[in-house]
Amino acid sequence: MQMTGVLEELQWRGLIYQFTDGVPEALSKNGASAYIGFDPTGNSLHVGSLLVIMILVHLQRHGHRPVALVGGGTGMIGDPSGKTTERQLLTAELVAANTAAIRAQLERFLDFSGPTAARMRDNADWLAPLRVVEFLRDIGKHFTVNYMLQKESVRSRMDAGISYTEFSYMLLQAYDFLELRRRDDVTLQLGGSDQWGNITAGIELIRRVDGIDAHGLTSPLVTSSTGAKFGKTEAGAVWLDAERTSPYAFYQFWLSTEDRDVGRYLRYFTLLDRAEIETLDAAAAATPEHRAAQHALARDVTRRVHGEGGLRAAEQVSTFYFGKLDPHDLTDDAFTILRAESRFRDVARSELTSDGDPSQLDVVKLLTASGSAASNGIAKTLLEQGSVSINKRKLQHAERLVPIDGTILRGGHIVVGRGKRDFALLRVR
Repeated sequence: MQMTGVLEELQWRGLIYQFTDGVPEALSKNGASAYIGFDPTGNSLHVGSLLVIMILVHLQRHGHRPVALVGGGTGMIGDPSGKTTERQLLTAELVAANTAAIRAQLERFLDFSGPTAARMRDNADWLAPLRVVEFLRDIGKHFTVNYMLQKESVRSRMDAGISYTEFSYMLLQAYDFLELRRRDDVTLQLGGSDQWGNITAGIELIRRVDGIDAHGLTSPLVTSSTGAKFGKTEAGAVWLDAERTSPYAFYQFWLSTEDRDVGRYLRYFTLLDRAEIETLDAAAAATPEHRAAQHALARDVTRRVHGEGGLRAAEQVSTFYFGKLDPHDLTDDAFTILRAESRFRDVARSELTSDGDPSQLDVVKLLTASGSAASNGIAKTLLEQGSVSINKRKLQHAERLVPIDGTILRGGHIVVGRGKRDFALLRVR
């Protein structure tokens, strides 16, 4: 069947891995409801979650209703898909806290007003009250063990072992689909390609219990052109929570995208239209050293996740580290990022001033207090070598003292530099 509307949009962006036969017809008219589930095993989503979030965004922009399901109930068990070992079980209190945090992050992407207003659901609302005997009688009877063993999420764990707890996850997710169909008229489930078995189980359950056709669509699992897992860095996962990954580190993650990947990521993670992306493709091919496509990608995604203020702060810090931004121009948000990204310490003014002149700051004390030098001797050597800067102003070898007035920046900060790229931050109290 020829694809039109949102399905065509998802196709050219590369966001479709596979879908069931009825999806083109289901999406040919406005008003379909589709859902994606999010696992609350942590208090933040990571950039790997952005792919399926963007599918919800595109659906809403084309007149369909997105439903974001937070797994407050299934999060108590854990999905075995893509896992080689049993997950550690979480307490109900931790799952509830994680669920609230994820809900707040999803609200940055979806419009919860208007005729296609997004809805948030928590499957704890219907899973927590379930009685086990009734569930096994009414739902479990529709699934044979042979059927469940054929699913990749289960089959891949047979050698290592899988508990009955995780084995039952498929039934719970299928029940989620059934409940959402009844509550919100959801007839389409979305997810990563590793969720295909769970999605088709829900489709089968709805057909058997309610006699209604439901559908599924999956997106590809994202990797870099080198085959590396997307969203992983030397520091770990790249999170949407600014406390776990600062807006600057988030911005730099996208800015460092390989030339071979940037066109694909522009299609996946931004709402730039086809003409804009193809123009950036051409620029990346003609003048890759300008990295125009990477800058467009980093700006668009950072703005969406951290807002305009977060983007401005990330760009300020980036220009501070790699350009010529005067530290006097740094905003409060930028200093918040610098405190997270560099060595940072709160220090009493008395610990930094000259013993003979309290209106002057002792550079040797600044170096040792900031951790830029392990001892006074090393600090003096760095100063003599011309390797020290204060607020990015390079000091002369004899410049042991600097005036307090004009040196202490917004919020009581001082930027202590060692070499070209090693900066520490002091906050004077």
